[in-house]
Amino acid sequence: MQTATLGSIGRVSRLTLGGGGIGQVWGDTSREEAIAALRLAVEEGIDVIDAAPGYKVCEELIGEAFDGRLPEGVRITTKCGVVSTPPGEVYGKLRASLEKSLEDMRLETVDLMFLHNEISPDDFVYPEGNEKRGEFASTWSVYREAIIPAFERLVSEGLIGAWGITGVSVPEAILKALSEEPRPAVVQAVANLLDSPGGLMRRGMAPKQRSREIIAAAAAQGVGVMGIRAVQAGALTDRFDRPMDADNQDLPDFNRAAPFRDLCRHWGESPAIVAHRYALAMEGVDTVVLGVKNVAELREALAAEAAGPLEAERVATIDALGLRT
Repeated sequence: MQTATLGSIGRVSRLTLGGGGIGQVWGDTSREEAIAALRLAVEEGIDVIDAAPGYKVCEELIGEAFDGRLPEGVRITTKCGVVSTPPGEVYGKLRASLEKSLEDMRLETVDLMFLHNEISPDDFVYPEGNEKRGEFASTWSVYREAIIPAFERLVSEGLIGAWGITGVSVPEAILKALSEEPRPAVVQAVANLLDSPGGLMRRGMAPKQRSREIIAAAAAQGVGVMGIRAVQAGALTDRFDRPMDADNQDLPDFNRAAPFRDLCRHWGESPAIVAHRYALAMEGVDTVVLGVKNVAELREALAAEAAGPLEAERVATIDALGLRT
């Protein structure tokens, strides 16, 4: 397994095992299969596991798989959404979420804790659903005045090693967060050949999310980048392996990616492997978060990493299809 430097966190594996798949966010899987995938991942050199209480049973399964004795060098993340929590209650909310995560994972500390919601400018108006913004976003003022100090306090208490943010939705806010101190240690940014966040994007928002600009800005500031959505929730694979509602926001990306699948068939390659190798080739992406939910999917991702980042000529051929948002 190749490694890269994830900002101040240090050297990490080029692949990160995401908790969404093993937690059954991306379709059904058994506890036994999920635990087998967790154990195989670390055996094969993956040394970052990206967990969150929002990933259903993910953190509980981590506790069961390792019983609080993580293999040497393995790093764990967790997450918490703050959204419209009053500033004076932010630390308490983060601390309570973290304590529950630590209990479930049978750990005393985590290496990274992410803000698991959007950040938006104080005066930003969402094109749709703005009246509910308190359910999915924190304002810039709360982020600066309450969320950052709360994270820094958790670091000083030795409960987390560092903190990070989710870099989606309102690009201006993410870029500002990366430009001002104190900065997050890591940002999770969309890294796929469509430049699409799919279902992570609020309805009515401009499709161009400036993900590559976010990645470049993070790299310039020494902020680590965890690339997410490499296969765009399945839109860059042969087929979705879970039921999809007609209005699912990932379906348009699947249809838009038809030329990519045709190209992969011409190459005699699996679209999922090519999509992962494309993400690994993106400049500034330190580690790619996998959404796999079982051993078979994990082995395919491991094969993609073993094959190395996609060759520049093939990246150019994919880009020439004009599929980016």
